[in-house]
Amino acid sequence: MKKITLALLCIATLCACGRFGNTEEKLNDATPQKRIVSIAKQYNEIIYALGAEKDLVAVDLSSIYPKKIQELPTVGYHRALSLENILANKPDLIIHDNNIGPEHVVNQLESLEIPMKVFDTKATDMATTQTLITEMGAYFDKLQAALTINNQLQNDMDMALSQRNDTIKKPRVLIVHFGRASNIYLVMTKNSTAGKIIDWAGGEMAVDAEKGMRQLSAEIIAESDPDVILLTDFGYDRLGDNEKIKELPGIGSTTAAKNNRIYRINEADIVYLGPRTGKNVLAFRELIFDDNAAQ
Repeated sequence: MKKITLALLCIATLCACGRFGNTEEKLNDATPQKRIVSIAKQYNEIIYALGAEKDLVAVDLSSIYPKKIQELPTVGYHRALSLENILANKPDLIIHDNNIGPEHVVNQLESLEIPMKVFDTKATDMATTQTLITEMGAYFDKLQAALTINNQLQNDMDMALSQRNDTIKKPRVLIVHFGRASNIYLVMTKNSTAGKIIDWAGGEMAVDAEKGMRQLSAEIIAESDPDVILLTDFGYDRLGDNEKIKELPGIGSTTAAKNNRIYRINEADIVYLGPRTGKNVLAFRELIFDDNAAQ
């Protein structure tokens, strides 16, 4: 894997501009305490990894890592936010990743002119993930912590990719996720962050499509016939066990179901890239290649 040189001095000069034209100064120990509501699970994991969480007062419902974050109040699912819950936390700043809703709540927040922050970098691969970590490190005045995180991430990814063996048959992996905003079960496709992680782990996504997710249907499942099925935590727990999961459309007839290779995974490990991605790739490799993997 190509080594990545971090342009720390360049990133450190980035301005933290408010969404409504309000200028936000870089946060550091000399900055008066802010009340930050952060609505992005990827951002929140990085904030905690940086040690920059002291001003967080609330997060979105899907921000569950690290465990410490679960002690904070939540303001709803990131695509089904509660304006009342947001305002109850009296935020001076709202951090989000442009993936929030519903639209009428976003419009109400705009009308209130609460400053918002969206980081410039969109993490779509390892290089941009490290750039995002550095950008956030600069914003929170935690550049040294960002450098340490990125070095560890690089080492973890190097180790993960060194174990990949493209000469052996790739297990076909189906990932099922319950969309809480749409209230339906979805399948993740090759064109998703999960697709990258499974590829790095040496597997192959069972479903391909232009978009990152498709609605689960018996036809899609029958056509994909996965060797392994992974369900993200909320959707798995909603059903409770493998026998109930096999009742989902088409699941029961798959090779994975017949071999009882259906496993619960944490959503935070598969839907975005972050400080733990290298370690997660290693964990998924062990899971999808182990016929006796524990549920």
